[in-house]
Amino acid sequence: MDEMDGSLTLDRTAPATILAEPSARRRIEQYFLAVNNAFPSAHEVAAIVITHMLPDRPFFLEAVARGNDLISILPKPKSCDPATRAAISSRYHCDDLDRDRFTHPAKVLAYVEERAAGRDLALLDIGGYFAPALTSLCRQFSGRIVGVVEDTENGYRKYLACGKPPCPVFSVARSPLKQPEDYLVGQSIVFSTESLLREHGDILHGRETCVIGYGKIGRSVANTLRAKSVRTTVYETDPVRAVEAMSHGFAVKWSKSEALGRADVIVCATG
Repeated sequence: MDEMDGSLTLDRTAPATILAEPSARRRIEQYFLAVNNAFPSAHEVAAIVITHMLPDRPFFLEAVARGNDLISILPKPKSCDPATRAAISSRYHCDDLDRDRFTHPAKVLAYVEERAAGRDLALLDIGGYFAPALTSLCRQFSGRIVGVVEDTENGYRKYLACGKPPCPVFSVARSPLKQPEDYLVGQSIVFSTESLLREHGDILHGRETCVIGYGKIGRSVANTLRAKSVRTTVYETDPVRAVEAMSHGFAVKWSKSEALGRADVIVCATG
């Protein structure tokens, strides 16, 4: 599936294998179904997605596929779970993500032409991978780049640094839509933490946890931990956020050494 061979036949009727608690899975599935139903696609657009390939990612990818023709997924190599990639590869094309290749506009154009020649194409990005080649893509691609959705603030700044965008570039990080995503990211972090502990013969329940940072992600992590009845302490250097954490009922430590000294599990959410 890693070979860029458009002749491969994929079984998109079988669900990807995802490890998740049934209640959590139902909540996430219902969330994405509600989004799909609220914003139906007017016409089919092809999509190339750069993403973290973590155990909860199939929910998001299947939501994208319900409204678009998901023609290729490029997992970020440092956040790619092999089992998740194998499950997703049984349904969709997965190609290797090479940062060096994406610095050469001609190589990016050749890849996009191979996957989506003559199509209306949306690019979903995490980290500004398409930024260096976007202008040449919009000028030379045989189809039409309808827009880019960039997930991160850092990636969005890479697009801005290239000058006036040749097509719409939407920033998730600067959108009100980021709030529900941050909630899901917090859940994903806790889910991944539990998976890691289970791999080492341990469980999260009964452990003392410390969340460093009480921004949008840290708040979601702390609330998810509390929902699982896990004792949670927050360490935050910003006095306003520290007071906010206290008002939400969390124990707040002003000393890093004190906060970390009692923790069995530490989650850093400082950006």
